[in-house]
Parts: sequence; structure tokens; C-alpha cells
Amino acid sequence: MPISANLGFLWKELPLLEAIHAAKEAGFDAVECHWPYDTDAKDLRATLESVDMRMLGLNTSRGGTGMNGLLALVGREVEARASIDQALSYAVVTGTPNVHAMAGFASGSAAHNCFVENLKYACTQAALRGITILIEPLNAYDAPDYFLQTTSQAAAIIAEVGAENLKLMFDCYHVQIMEGDLSRRLIKLLPLIGHVQIASVPERSEPDCGEVNYAHIFRHLSKIGYGGAIGAEYKPVATTDAGLGWLKNGTLF
Repeated sequence: MPISANLGFLWKELPLLEAIHAAKEAGFDAVECHWPYDTDAKDLRATLESVDMRMLGLNTSRGGTGMNGLLALVGREVEARASIDQALSYAVVTGTPNVHAMAGFASGSAAHNCFVENLKYACTQAALRGITILIEPLNAYDAPDYFLQTTSQAAAIIAEVGAENLKLMFDCYHVQIMEGDLSRRLIKLLPLIGHVQIASVPERSEPDCGEVNYAHIFRHLSKIGYGGAIGAEYKPVATTDAGLGWLKNGTLF
């Protein structure tokens, strides 16, 4: 399974284009980002091609200071769809196959309906471009009041939207905190999973510590037939380079 460096957390001290070079030199197979929009998409594409790497995913915009997405926010549908258009346009130029559509801080049936309708729009527009839309449950400790918090909620929304290109971002860190039982959930949800991410629990640091045995998770994913990449989305304890023993030594896979 390819291992992707999430440059939202790794090498944050470097400009994005330099961080891509650092990820290549460290031995990662690909990269993914949170919000790369300050970097010209053509420059990013050229850098990726120069090191023979691919960017696997990016997020729709936060929507403002202290926010975490727009798609479930009633009354901000125009901005939400503009953020979708922005992400898809950037993904097309950079050759990025996945866009994480961020719900934002909201609750209730109106927010649910708003999220579903915006996802239908996102999926329709993404399908025209050969792009997959991802939704990701976030845990209630790191993101209090985030609309999407569990995999069961995400699965129900995916079924309601009914689009083949809407998938689940299964972040083991968030799922372990909110629901646990990772091995069985991965089996149950495998048909819906578009991407998997890892980080230690509860620290959200390097994946070779904490309460989750990622060596088991890697073997389990291979055994059940997961064919995607693994995104390393964690916050290094010290520097990114100092904490890459798990990658360089192959201790987890």
C-alpha cells in the first residue's frame, strides 16, 4: 500500500513545494494536503512531476477563521458550492483524485439536509472530472460540534446521496476515539472507504506509539483487500524527520 505524507501536519515549517521534495527524499510514495490554495496549482503540478509523485487529496476551504468547512451550514450554500468549485478546479490542474468535502460546525435536521444537497452538487461536478468526493468523521474532542462525527452517520449519508463517487475517509485516529473496534469497522465499511489515514491515539503523533497497533492494522487492511493508500496525518513530537523511524525501518508494514 502506498504511504502518503499529509503536508498539513508534516514539514509545516517548509513552503509547500519544498515539503513535497522533503517527502520524496524521506521515502513517501505520495502526498496529500489540507488547504494548498496559496500555492499556484500549476507550480504544484510541476513540482509533483519533477519528483514523480502524486497528490492524493485536498480539502474544501475552512470558510473563515475558526471554521471547519461550509457544506452543512444553512444559509451559506452559495459559499459552500464556491468552495467545492475551487477545490475541484485545483484538483483538476494538480491531478488530485480526491477532494475532502468539509461539513463544518452544525447540527440538526436542517444541517443534515444542507450537507446532503451540497454533497449531491459536489458529486455531480466531481464525476464530470473523474474525481472522488470524501467525507470524514471528526472526533468530538478535537472538533467539538463538527457535524459529521461517526462512521455510521457517514455511511447513512453516503447511502442517501447515492453517488458512486462519494466515499468515506476512514481516519483511524478519529474512529478509534469515537467508536473503536477498528478491525471490524474496516471490514464492514470497506466498500465505502476511499482513503485511510493514521496517527497515534490519543496523542495524534507518530503511528508507532499509542494504543492502536498499526502493524496489525496494516496487515489487516492487506488481508481484507484494501487497495488504496495510507495517509500519514499526524503531528510530529519533534521534527518530522526525527520521527520517521516507523517509515524508514518498515516497522509497521
